[in-house]
Amino acid sequence: MFSPVRNRVRTAALALSAVAALAFGTTSTTGAAAAPAPTPAPAPALAKQGPTSVAYVEVNNNSMLNVGKYTLAGGGDNVFDVAVIFAANINYDTGTKAAYLHFNENVQRVLDNAATEIRPLQQKGIKVVLSVLGNHQGAGFANFPTQQAASAFAKQLSDTVAEYGLDGIDFDDEYAQYGTNGTGQPNASSFVHLVTALRANMPGKIISLYNIGPAATRLSYGGVDISSKFDYAWNPYYGSWQVPGIALPKSKLSPAAVEIGRTAQTTAADLARRTVSEGYGVFLTYNLDGANRSADVSAFTRQLYGSDAVYTP
Repeated sequence: MFSPVRNRVRTAALALSAVAALAFGTTSTTGAAAAPAPTPAPAPALAKQGPTSVAYVEVNNNSMLNVGKYTLAGGGDNVFDVAVIFAANINYDTGTKAAYLHFNENVQRVLDNAATEIRPLQQKGIKVVLSVLGNHQGAGFANFPTQQAASAFAKQLSDTVAEYGLDGIDFDDEYAQYGTNGTGQPNASSFVHLVTALRANMPGKIISLYNIGPAATRLSYGGVDISSKFDYAWNPYYGSWQVPGIALPKSKLSPAAVEIGRTAQTTAADLARRTVSEGYGVFLTYNLDGANRSADVSAFTRQLYGSDAVYTP
């Protein structure tokens, strides 16, 4: 009955002007490796009890800082625990025949201005994760032809996390258009090699799975199952309930998914209530914008945390 939301906007997604200048194993935007960003001062422990709340932000249209504008009326804790920058892309260089990490101008702006766009959230105790999405060029998480190629892309991801002081990576296997530009179809080993390498590169960081696409169904290869390498996995179908098909404990799963401002408040409340009653530990939201959405947010915070949400501009 429910269908995936397909209207995620990405600008400069197909721009090819920088492709010719790319070298294998480097990102399209950062060039030579930079010194890691300083780690922000840790926030004090929060008293909030209940599921981890996640907010995806379309940075082509909205500010990451919106995530930090919501607190609980009962106690003043953050409503959201994880903020997801949506989204970087996995692109394909037809010259080198290699995938590379690409940032459109809006994602690049957020990263370049980490001091004002990312650190304020982290200083409040909110984790900031970069989502990576296919870009219609044939490159995806599920079709790396070799372990070496998968590891090279994993290094681009972990280098980006280190350079900009991020808290992790989110995988969203949509819009890859496998086979475009002569690329291969999904294979069994690709995502296993990619996630294995990424986890080795950043053992203390978040790796999350937007549970959709060929990669999400290819979690085991050669006796290695990567399910336990993820911190979270969530349902990608907004306004619905669907338990992700991955061997993680309930505490790391979000079967509920809501699009703020579009999912009815009654539906959001029902999904939040079910999250608590069935013992799941994560609640996913998408498309938090700059409007005062306290009514929409309160619809699920009442069920998750027993408190209304307060919006502070």
